[in-house]
Amino acid sequence: MPSSSYNILMYSHDTYGLGHIRRTMAIARTLVGEGVNILILTGSPIVGRFDFPEGVDFVRIPGMIKQSNESYVPHSIRVAPEYAMNIRQEIITATAKAFNPALFIVDKAPLGLNREIVPTLHWFRQFKPETRVVLGLRDIMDDAASTRKDWQRKDIYRALDQLYSEVWVYGEQRYYDPIEEYGIPDSVAPKIKFTGYIPRQVPAREHRERVRREQKLDKKDKLVVVTTGGGGDGYTLLDTYLSMLESRDHVPFRTIMISGPFLPRDRQDELAERAKRCRVRFFTFFKKVEKVMAAADLVVSMGGYNTICEILSLKKVSLIIPRETPRREQRIRAEVLSRQGVLEFLPWSSLSPSALLREIDRLLHDSREMRARLDIFPMPGLEFMRTRLEELRKEQK
Repeated sequence: MPSSSYNILMYSHDTYGLGHIRRTMAIARTLVGEGVNILILTGSPIVGRFDFPEGVDFVRIPGMIKQSNESYVPHSIRVAPEYAMNIRQEIITATAKAFNPALFIVDKAPLGLNREIVPTLHWFRQFKPETRVVLGLRDIMDDAASTRKDWQRKDIYRALDQLYSEVWVYGEQRYYDPIEEYGIPDSVAPKIKFTGYIPRQVPAREHRERVRREQKLDKKDKLVVVTTGGGGDGYTLLDTYLSMLESRDHVPFRTIMISGPFLPRDRQDELAERAKRCRVRFFTFFKKVEKVMAAADLVVSMGGYNTICEILSLKKVSLIIPRETPRREQRIRAEVLSRQGVLEFLPWSSLSPSALLREIDRLLHDSREMRARLDIFPMPGLEFMRTRLEELRKEQK
């Protein structure tokens, strides 16, 4: 390995979903460049489906599935959970020592899944103090009371103070301030850097037109794209949407539905059959979902960070039905961004076929103000990271 190379190690625990790995991939594509190597530690079972640019690779650690906020079981291998966690921890620690990164970026979980990166964080502090250790947090973790309680119980505040160089918050402080909401102590607050929201790749116009041609849509036809991210918790939304279509003889729009790869197989089959009867194009996964979303007149989705960033990047009119359990993060994000006028949201408790149809019809016919707000909404996250990487490389020379 050339001595002049700048190595970045990224950790994404990825238990069950697409958000973490898609965000990690977006950041990696931005930071990779001449003289930069990036290695991603991930438990995502579908990481191999993504295209990796030159200079970026991954180490796959055994996947885990969340049973509750504190309980995880192996995704594939048939071993005891504690054994699988030991394997993950050993791989993470060994990779960090061998790769010898100048920058270590941790996604969302300050201590890793079940504290699995704590030995690595202590190793950097003791033997490689020159390595910059950065925690990347989405704009909103959960409601203030739940986050403060959780962080106090897990001793997160001390970890941020002693084990991290910086904390990058992938949002705007003026919209939602975690320093205030989560009671960040004075010793940690100066480490907080707000990157702004992270943009996604915007497909060229010909991709949008190709999708519409494939769906046999003319310029007057309206297309609604329904997506639930990874899909593990998206069945209720997809079921309600199809029930809406099943209750009517005709709707004045077409639909593409993407269930997500983590929706249970029996439910995928059920929804696919119903979608076929409703003349809905049904897919479980798109490697580049942004190409399909770019062709939409309206996107209907839940409120995960990754999906919201894709919608904002594409400047798409959207109806968000945010999940409210086990965390309120999606609901809070929907409320925050609806106040900026860049999305509309329907509370989970109000979700019904009739309410869904009413909101879809309204947004397809009157979205001028939202479009205007979307046109000026800032998405500086990746530019911030590029600039910060240049600064760090100069400081560490």
